[in-house]
Amino acid sequence: MRRPRSRRELADRLFAVQSLFALLVIFVVAILASPRRDGEILFLTAGNLGNIVRAVSEIGIIAIGMTFVVLLGGIDLSVGAILGLSAVGTATLMVDSGLGILPAVAAVLAIGVLFGALQGYAVARLGIQSFIVTLAGLQVARGIARIWSGGLGIPIAYGDGPQEAPPAFELLNGSMNGVLPVPAVLFVLIGVAAVVVLRTTAFARHVYAIGGNEKAARLSGVPVTRVKVAVFAVAGLLAAVAGVVHAGQLNQGSPNDGAGYELDAIAAVVIGGTSLAGGSGSMGGTLAGALLLGILNNILALNNIDANVQLLIKGLVIVLAAALQKLRRGIA
Repeated sequence: MRRPRSRRELADRLFAVQSLFALLVIFVVAILASPRRDGEILFLTAGNLGNIVRAVSEIGIIAIGMTFVVLLGGIDLSVGAILGLSAVGTATLMVDSGLGILPAVAAVLAIGVLFGALQGYAVARLGIQSFIVTLAGLQVARGIARIWSGGLGIPIAYGDGPQEAPPAFELLNGSMNGVLPVPAVLFVLIGVAAVVVLRTTAFARHVYAIGGNEKAARLSGVPVTRVKVAVFAVAGLLAAVAGVVHAGQLNQGSPNDGAGYELDAIAAVVIGGTSLAGGSGSMGGTLAGALLLGILNNILALNNIDANVQLLIKGLVIVLAAALQKLRRGIA
């Protein structure tokens, strides 16, 4: 096997696995720092590991869509609000409107796609920065959710009568074989599909090209506008999927659901090694970043660390990830 020809090649190899290495390190640290009960490591119990992947699933699904946006060199601040809107829509359509699972979910996903596509169109055609567009989108989605719900949470009760959702929807709050939560299965399936798309499709190559140099991509014949609209539509779709999952897990839809989720999704993307400047990153890194955050949250909670200290620690982790990106560019 040939040796690396340059510092840049060696750096690329090391940084390609930085998120997986960090995930392994935090996993080992969590084992060592875990409280024990009757000699059993609480962190490694099946129930606790199930709780981690269940908690990660919603942020992870949103982070997958966020990865595409960041690879473009953009940002999407509206995804948490779209989750809240989608959760409200899911609960309202099934409980108040009496729709079945499939039509209710299809309507909610269509709302997510439309919302994202409109934002992508504003970014691509009107030339408005994605930060501004999606900041406005956050406010709009929250406002629609509050109008739709009357400003109140919509509880989901299950049954065949009026004001009740189909019992099958409760599956989202269950587990496979009593161990693996259904939301985690959805997260893994969507994650695998996203990895395949990002590694093998012309669409992904266009995304990387636009994020690397939009002007050069346009001159090379890349349909920049269509790609941008599609990417934001995908982000909206996946935020809506997370909203449906959220409604199923919490048995309610509230206009305040998903507050701050966009920040955790961005953190997962950054920790995963995707450059905020665009054009560089991987979906596998994002998945590892989401799991890393989930493990970190869990082990801090198991040790009863003050919530304010938890925020401080997570902030330091994000800064460290950003510093590693800076180091990578310096080596390159």
